[in-house]
Formats: sequence, structure tokens, C-alpha cells
Amino acid sequence: MRSKLNKLIKDNRGLLVFVALMLVFRSAVADWNDVPTGSMKPTIVEGDRILVDKLAYDLRLPFTNVSLKKLGDPSRGDIIVFESQKAGDRLVKRVVGIPGDVVEMRNNRLFINGQPLNYASLNRSVEGEDLLENLYGVEHAVRIKTGHQPLANFPLVKVPDNAYLALGDNRDNSADSRVIGFIPRDEIRGRAHHVLFSLNYENYFLPRSERFYKAI
Repeated sequence: MRSKLNKLIKDNRGLLVFVALMLVFRSAVADWNDVPTGSMKPTIVEGDRILVDKLAYDLRLPFTNVSLKKLGDPSRGDIIVFESQKAGDRLVKRVVGIPGDVVEMRNNRLFINGQPLNYASLNRSVEGEDLLENLYGVEHAVRIKTGHQPLANFPLVKVPDNAYLALGDNRDNSADSRVIGFIPRDEIRGRAHHVLFSLNYENYFLPRSERFYKAI
């Protein structure tokens, strides 16, 4: 039995090394994440597989969450992937507040350090309205619903050290910092910047070619 196992390993050594290197790569360098919900619409839609840069903020020991070296910190506008202990799940949200920021939301409009962000209307539909939000030079679309929404307002809060305030772009349909609180720095696993590929859940899981390697 042992000789057969040794022969199997020897005959497939190249494949085994490739698989091992791929696992290390996905664990410590880059990975892709399935997005099953619409909390980041219209930026990210259900069925997107997003590319996650795991070296954006930390160099980690492969197969662990141990940070060997800090490489940087999230900035306003970054789309982060984090393991939320409070939510008990891996989440994808956009950073809107960094340590020391004072943030407020009024009728789905953000105020940061006393200054309102600029918004421009993109389009309206039965689902609500898409707005272009200018987050300190990072322009991106957000989606809001019409009428009274329970998450459309929150009072002044100051982001503590080693934590971040993150929201979904689908502002009225996202369990984000308004629900789970500030995001601890050590829960952040990487930054998402492109859609790797996308499958249309509502059309027999057919690929959406227009979303392949789309910047987000």
C-alpha cells in the first residue's frame, strides 16, 4: 500500500506542487469571492466573483490570519473583504470612515468631518434611485430607495482607532456598520478591485461577458 502511495506521489509530483502553490497563493496573495447578495449594488451584483488582493494591507502567514507585516491601511472608498465576528460571515463593503473621522448620515447623504459629500443623480427606477457619490475623490454609484427607510439616517459617530466604518453601496439593503458596528482592523482580509467573472443567477447561470475583469 505504501509503495503504491509513493508511486502515485512520484508520478504526480508536478501536479501536487502546482496544487500546493495555488493553495498558498489563494491563502496569502490573491483569491476570489462569490457575492451571493445585492448589498453592493449597483457596483457589485449577485453572481459576481470578485478578485481580492490579500496583500493590499497585510502580509499574512499562509493558511492563517496571522499578520507578518503591515503593508498599508484601508482608505476611504476602498472595497474591503472582512471576516465579521458579529455577523458570523465574510462580508464585502465600502470604507467610508477611517480612524478619527466623524461621520453622519442624513436621508442617505453622508457628512464626513462636518462636510457633506457631493451627489449627482444617475438614473431612477421602480427600485429607487442611483446616485454618483464623490467620496473624497473616489466617485462610485450608490442605490437608495424612495420613502422612509430605517437605515437612511444615523447621528454623528467618531471612528475609533484600529477600526473602520463601512457601508454597502445598496444603502437601504445592506447589513453593514449601521447594523454590526465598526469593522476592527484585524478582521480585514483584503481589498476587492475587479470582478473576475460573473454568472447570471436569473438566466441559467450564463456568464455575463460584459462584467469579466470589470473594475469596481
